[in-house]
Amino acid sequence: MVPVRLTGPRLAIREYHHTPEEVDALYALYSDPEVTRYLPFEPRDRETCADQIELYLEEAMAEERDTYRLAVVRREGAEDPADALPIAHASLTLGKYRSAHLGYVLSRGVWGRGYAGEIAGLLCELAFGPLGLHRLAARVDVDNKPSAKVLTRLGFQLEGRVRHDLYKGGVWSDSYLYSLLVDEWPGPSAPFASS
Repeated sequence: MVPVRLTGPRLAIREYHHTPEEVDALYALYSDPEVTRYLPFEPRDRETCADQIELYLEEAMAEERDTYRLAVVRREGAEDPADALPIAHASLTLGKYRSAHLGYVLSRGVWGRGYAGEIAGLLCELAFGPLGLHRLAARVDVDNKPSAKVLTRLGFQLEGRVRHDLYKGGVWSDSYLYSLLVDEWPGPSAPFASS
């Protein structure tokens, strides 16, 4: 495994550690109904979160890695980001033809600080840099306007509306599909989007 370590102005993105503290951090994220409102699953219990981190580490060890599910930590106040507790989750899921789906989830306590744009920007750097991808896609619930704003500020283009894309809690919801191509990415020197 070649561990992922990305560093932005305020955040770092790294592999998860299977420790009780990191399980608690993921549980705090995924047990919040407001945080999971636009995710494809209901709030999770602590045991499920522990299992998730185990899965993330197994995926990281795959000979041909196609899934990157990563911890996002604040750099401020941490001597070493490897020791800081996650405040968000970031993901890249590789597909065919040098493409991937991008995703991020932030703890409610850090909403509105521009962290989503920094996370998405760092994931773009990973995708279009070391991973050599050509296309990134992201699906956003039609009611999740802050996330759509983050993507458009980074240059993602709206491709269209995916009808009845998610069935959760007995209700169907639609998503917008956004994409960004490598030649549309302004590069790592571009400022991170603020939300």
